[in-house]
Amino acid sequence: MKITAEHLARGAYVYVRQSTADQLVNNPESRRRQYGLAERARSLGWNDATVIDEDLGRSGSGISRPGFEKLLAAICEGRAGAVLAIEASRLARNGRDWHTLIEFCGLVGTLIVDEDGIYEPRHPNDRLLLSMKGTMSELEFSILRARSIEALKQKVRRGELFLAVAIGYVKSGRNRVEKNPICGCARQSILYSGVLTNCRASDRCTCGCAVKGSCFQP
Repeated sequence: MKITAEHLARGAYVYVRQSTADQLVNNPESRRRQYGLAERARSLGWNDATVIDEDLGRSGSGISRPGFEKLLAAICEGRAGAVLAIEASRLARNGRDWHTLIEFCGLVGTLIVDEDGIYEPRHPNDRLLLSMKGTMSELEFSILRARSIEALKQKVRRGELFLAVAIGYVKSGRNRVEKNPICGCARQSILYSGVLTNCRASDRCTCGCAVKGSCFQP
């Protein structure tokens, strides 16, 4: 696909997203690759690129995404000459959002750029390929979700799944839950914080005890 002066006259928008907070902490390379698309936009002829990264830590499977909405607004207002993402799954994990993006880009002549190529949604062949990429991304998400659910079911069958522990108790080993040994009151230990005052130094225990002498907090 040839990039025209009309595309270059409008801006290039780089959409950056990672699905979970855990990915933000443990998978910085994906984020670096996505931010690196701004340099690719400049190599393709744009003077600069607008990076939209408000959706870091948000899933692309249908929850509210202010960054994606901001991107759609830029496309509809004719400010976007191209949208850059490393792959279809970064833009959307469901067919509704993906096909909405393709439709809007086709209406105003905005290109979609990923690591594999440059696509013009107005062209039937490019539109077909983009649709297939979105469908594959959605299928991949469904498969991953099914695997995760089955793994949880396996843990349930073994009696090893602890999604939450009752207040006043902690997990102490396989298939075992016992009373919180840190604090004698029936409150979660998470309620105690080092920034709070000593339980015994106040009339009421900072972690919830009714009587200060009944708490074993240091």
